Amino acid sequence: MKKKLLAQKTLFIMIIPCMIYTFIFSYYPLKGWIMAFQNFKPAKGYAGSDFVGLRQFQFLFGDMEFWRSMRNTLGMSLMNLVFGTVFAIVFALLLNEIRSAGFKKITQTVSYLPHFLSWIIVTSLISNMLASDGMVNNFLSALHITKSPILFLGEQKYFWWVATFASIWKETGWNSIIYIAAIAGIDQDMYEAAQLDGANRFQRMWHVTLPGIRPTIVVLMIMNLGWVLNTSFEIPYLLGGGLLQDVSQTLDIFVLKYGMNIGNYSLATAAGIFKSVISLILVFGTNAVANKLGESSLM
Repeated sequence: MKKKLLAQKTLFIMIIPCMIYTFIFSYYPLKGWIMAFQNFKPAKGYAGSDFVGLRQFQFLFGDMEFWRSMRNTLGMSLMNLVFGTVFAIVFALLLNEIRSAGFKKITQTVSYLPHFLSWIIVTSLISNMLASDGMVNNFLSALHITKSPILFLGEQKYFWWVATFASIWKETGWNSIIYIAAIAGIDQDMYEAAQLDGANRFQRMWHVTLPGIRPTIVVLMIMNLGWVLNTSFEIPYLLGGGLLQDVSQTLDIFVLKYGMNIGNYSLATAAGIFKSVISLILVFGTNAVANKLGESSLM
């Protein structure tokens, strides 16, 4: 063991800054969880604030606004997870089939660019495109599909779809990188064998490429499920509100509202703890299911 540690001492030295960063920003702040069990007052601090037990959690679970925020978070996050994963995989598969190296590089580069745009820019573009006199409504009107403009950002039934496809447009190219890397690691002899057996390009994708990247898909799904309650903040915060608040307010916005705007830090912390516990349950549960099915897993 000592010899192994000495042989890898360079790697351990390199990981020290990451460990320090993780401790400072991920573990040290956990001491603030005590606020969830107090009637916390900033002027009194942790020691001077009264302990109230589980009262904050009781109020939280009895608040309809909290459960509405939970519904919105799960709805948008799961839609983004499912459609985002499918689009990224399909894009990686199609990109792998491009035979022109130059065109393939250009396509990859263009698909990555939206990832580097801030959500402020993206939501501004979305607002302009989906406005009543925007590009989308003008296009639909020109094709005589609609007789009057559709209020994409004024009706609740459209908001989740707008948020989902905005995220897909921004992140599909970037999310496909790891799938492209996984495809590159598949043994080329398998493609040659499938081709000799008479498989066409679609059949090779279905029977060789997809099974080859299945472990990667499973591991990424497990990891992404752990973040399912920590997503859907920027678009709902920037595009939601007003008439859309009932379908746009997520848990992060709920925490921001009670923590920063109202000053109820205890209730906001209780909501944060709930998110963390559910995320852990999702990760361990999905990992256990993957193990039972004989798939790749994190642990």
